[in-house]
Amino acid sequence: VFMERAQRRILIQYPKRQVGNRIMGGENTHLPLKLNTAGVIPPIFASSLLLLPVTILNFAGDPAAASGPLSTVAAMLGHGQPLYMALYAALIIFFCFFYTAIVFNPAETAENLRKNGGFLPGIRPGAQTATYLDTVLTRLTAIGAVYITLVCLLPEFLTAQAGLPMYFGGTSLLIVVSVTMDTVTQVQSHLIAHQYEHLLKKAKLKGGGRP
Repeated sequence: VFMERAQRRILIQYPKRQVGNRIMGGENTHLPLKLNTAGVIPPIFASSLLLLPVTILNFAGDPAAASGPLSTVAAMLGHGQPLYMALYAALIIFFCFFYTAIVFNPAETAENLRKNGGFLPGIRPGAQTATYLDTVLTRLTAIGAVYITLVCLLPEFLTAQAGLPMYFGGTSLLIVVSVTMDTVTQVQSHLIAHQYEHLLKKAKLKGGGRP
């Protein structure tokens, strides 16, 4: 839960500007960058690709194919095998960076900040801001990729080497935690909205009773 909620908040400042007789802007905000931007997508994609040889072998249904090189590859890619663990970790790390690069574009974010007048303290708007965001996001993604890899490989290692029964795999655990966190967040949002509506109704009733 701590790792799923972890994020890096980058300070963004907006300069003051005069609009008519009023001074607008001059406020600070934050750009939150999650440690695990990709979520559960990398382990799902990685496990799907590793199951591909077994799926092809099952669809083949040919005894010759079952005893051929495809069967050897399927056996080497069995759960708990060294090759499976190595490829699983490599694919998770790859898809972490790949999916993060798709969902977050530092150059586009820097351009939007420049158009809206926002800037990062000590960094020039434009290309330097995009480079800084890309560097920070790369470091966060590297930490997040290691975290997801450990979560997904630890149940596999305990099951294969230590013989411990693991009823939840790493992907299942990530899904359960993320769904539970989203559910709690939605419930809290509904409760806050309900309290806000209740306060508005009370305010209207008090205001309507005045002469």
